[in-house]
Amino acid sequence: MKKRADFQKVRETGRSKAGRFLVLSTLEDAQLPHFMVAFITTKKTGKAHDRNLLRRRFRDIIQRHLPQIQPSLRYLVVIARYNTIQASFAELELDWLKTARRLGILQAPSSTATPLLSAQPS
Repeated sequence: MKKRADFQKVRETGRSKAGRFLVLSTLEDAQLPHFMVAFITTKKTGKAHDRNLLRRRFRDIIQRHLPQIQPSLRYLVVIARYNTIQASFAELELDWLKTARRLGILQAPSSTATPLLSAQPS
């Protein structure tokens, strides 16, 4: 998703929920044949390499949980908040899952999509 009109459409007619590290906005649109995702990382989140890291992390989180996302969902916008760069991958994933559940875009969990657990070696 790259067109301003698409972002405005999601903002005006979609739903959104805020988490600790991100804001998720969604829109179900039957006219769109496939699922589209957009990531918004402003300069408030950090320098270019920080923003690129955040986009890679969000992309990985969505790929991990793609089977759980409602098939009717067509637009998903992930907005990184100013403190997102301080979060670990596990914290981002848990916040994304919590926010996605509150938004109601996830189906029942499957055995293939499990959140990353931060295990400390003993």
